[in-house]
Amino acid sequence: MTILIAGGGIAGLSLGLTLHQIGVPFRIFEAARQIRPMGVGINLQPNAVRELLDLGLGAELEAIGVKTRQYGFYSKLGKTIWEEPRGTWAGYAWPQYSVHRGHLQMMLHHALIDRAGPDCVVTGARAVGFDTTDGVSVLRLEDGRRVEGTLLVGTDGIHSALRAQMYPDEGEPIWNGRVLWRATTQAPVWFGGAAMVMIGHDALRLVAYPISNPDADGIATINWIAEKRFPLDAEWKKEDWNRAADIGDFLPEFEDWRFDWIDVPALIRGAEVVYEYPMVDRDPLPRWNHGPVTLMGHAAHPTYPVGSNGASQAIIDARVIGAKLLEHGPTPAALTAYEGEMRPLTTVVGRANRAGGGPDAVLQRVEDLCGGDFGDIEQVIPRAGLAAHAEKYKSIAGFSIADLNARPRTIPEGALVRNQALRAKYRVSQTD
Repeated sequence: MTILIAGGGIAGLSLGLTLHQIGVPFRIFEAARQIRPMGVGINLQPNAVRELLDLGLGAELEAIGVKTRQYGFYSKLGKTIWEEPRGTWAGYAWPQYSVHRGHLQMMLHHALIDRAGPDCVVTGARAVGFDTTDGVSVLRLEDGRRVEGTLLVGTDGIHSALRAQMYPDEGEPIWNGRVLWRATTQAPVWFGGAAMVMIGHDALRLVAYPISNPDADGIATINWIAEKRFPLDAEWKKEDWNRAADIGDFLPEFEDWRFDWIDVPALIRGAEVVYEYPMVDRDPLPRWNHGPVTLMGHAAHPTYPVGSNGASQAIIDARVIGAKLLEHGPTPAALTAYEGEMRPLTTVVGRANRAGGGPDAVLQRVEDLCGGDFGDIEQVIPRAGLAAHAEKYKSIAGFSIADLNARPRTIPEGALVRNQALRAKYRVSQTD
């Protein structure tokens, strides 16, 4: 009755922890030979933090993350457009965390190994495809191995081999002309710390937030992303993405971004290494499920990094799959129910992010209206309109304060899928 998981990133590990929690056998197959902390900073919205706390990971999350207190938008001249509290300061029952992606992945990995044992994750096992025969899913690995399971979940990212088999004509991810440079720097915090800021407009912007608490001198690890737009036919998209970058390619654009609360050029120069990425997504799919096989996380719904909900959505996916397994057992019906709940939501979010409907849309509106120079934002865009825009995106992405606080647990406390009962009810034989 083993459920196979292709991919050992945040999505796959969250699913593994969920399956262990509800008593469903599973095994994760990860392409890397060793799971190591990769990436830079990410944010976990309260809806995802809630699920991690329900997995009993509160102390671990507190040890690696910063509770984000404030989120703000600022013009290219450093002037305040909109600020709002976040997490419990905003009225949520759960905090928002800013964390290093690699630290989060390692925390999830260590927790899973401690709970389920080292054999639950197989490394050096790259997924290349799948087969389905008589209701059994078969994961095909690069080294020729074939692994049978009851269900198969593809969590193998934006370049998913399982997705490519389902949609062989889809092609490469779609670039929107923007390049992201991402890094971390030891630098002073602003606004008392734990504040996430977005500065600029559509053609040039910077996002920054601390992912560690400040020391006695007010210095913390600051995660930052510099973003610049290029013509769609530019040579940039022909480069080897995800590589160490030359800050000379973008630093001159930010040389004047020195404000009384942040020195952007110093932040960029202070990084030991800067990585370069394209801003890409994929078109929404008409379906994720193929019998006993489904997709989740970036394999299912890769989207632009807008609204700070990419990793959060992967965690939610995992928990919803767990809830549907409790309801339907380890059957394709559970995967159908999961897709029915999650695909419409993620499709709307992806389209909103692509169309400029994310919370950051206010930056370009202000740039268009006044070039980022104003005395009172109320004379440019009424604050009531800014508040309504911020709330609209929370509702689209599934973390409206009132709705989330009122929502029952995704996985009822203590809920278990009883293996013996399921084998009798669904005639599922042990395959591993």
